[in-house]
Amino acid sequence: MPLALLALAIGAFGIGTTEFVIMGLLPEVADDFGVSIPTAGYLVTGYALGVMFGAPLMTVLGTKISRKRMLMLLMGLFVVGNLLSALAPTFGLMLTGRVVASLAHGAFFGIGSVVAADLVAPDKRAGAISLMFTGLTVANVVGVPLGTLVGQSLGWRVTFGIVAALGVVGLLGVAKLVPDMPKPEGVRLRHELAALKNVQVLLAMAMTVLGFGGVFAAITYIAPMMTHVAGFADGSVTWLLVLFGLGMVGGNLVGGKYADRALMPMLYVSLGALAVVLALFTLTAHNKIAAAVTIALVGALGFATVPPLQKRVLDHAHGAPTLASALNIGAFNLGNALSAWLGGLVIAAGLGYTAPNWVGAVLAAAALALAVLSAGLERRERAAGTPPAGTVTAERPTVATH
Repeated sequence: MPLALLALAIGAFGIGTTEFVIMGLLPEVADDFGVSIPTAGYLVTGYALGVMFGAPLMTVLGTKISRKRMLMLLMGLFVVGNLLSALAPTFGLMLTGRVVASLAHGAFFGIGSVVAADLVAPDKRAGAISLMFTGLTVANVVGVPLGTLVGQSLGWRVTFGIVAALGVVGLLGVAKLVPDMPKPEGVRLRHELAALKNVQVLLAMAMTVLGFGGVFAAITYIAPMMTHVAGFADGSVTWLLVLFGLGMVGGNLVGGKYADRALMPMLYVSLGALAVVLALFTLTAHNKIAAAVTIALVGALGFATVPPLQKRVLDHAHGAPTLASALNIGAFNLGNALSAWLGGLVIAAGLGYTAPNWVGAVLAAAALALAVLSAGLERRERAAGTPPAGTVTAERPTVATH
């Protein structure tokens, strides 16, 4: 695999750390600014909304420049946002810094996925995408726990200062290691938008929302579930999240490897198993060992869907993949927000802290149903000998094989 993928993974590591580390530092931030925990929670919500809206916005703005330069600009924006968060004298400026940093998130992963895929041979594209996303998964194993520990020991501002420094390393890595890859000739915004008419692209995004939403329905409420139901001490939640992160790393790599061989079967297995494991989580949550194993499995099965879904978007968007790829990253955050809301509803209805697991199981099962529907439509299109509606073929990107 090209060394340039390391630079993309470093950027992904920094982005993953800043996205999730705030969850462990909300009490410290709330105390520092004199706001309530729910108010401090806007730092999480604001980031997610920034990703959703920033992904298409920044991608559209980047259609006029080379992908390498756009990646560098995005990492620069990420650095500025985290520095603003670290130095913010008021909660409003802290929230502004979070939103600024989030604007880089979706476009970086969207454009980075296209660049990663173009760096390798066609039969290694999902593997290349998964290596870039490894930075995000490793962030949950290393970056988030260490960032939380540093923030609790030395102050949360130090954590965001370190994250900004990671962004500088990622920026320098992209500048040094990623080759100049100008955008394909003739690419226009209307072509990027035309790709969104493709039913297969929309189905893949819907699978992303529902499949990853299933994961976050359970993980969003993992702390009260593990302390009130499984009987873990409060301090154990950090290490349970490390298990979740380890599962994410393994699932991401396995998903990338097998998606290059059999993409749709990989989706069937991962989504089906995810639905079953989430349903079983309502039972295993009552036992410490079983709960810990289940958490790792949820992380593994959830992230095993990421490379195949991202690759499917790239494959069906054809010559205009950048906007669709970035929007699919926004779909992950939409799934997070949707599932967190639904999980909160069932808890508020008095169904208990394990009820979000059923929500997650239903969402994952719905994603599996969409995968079956998508494959059926694809087989029918092939049998009819007609290209999918909305297909864009004029600007098919050249894939470098070095």
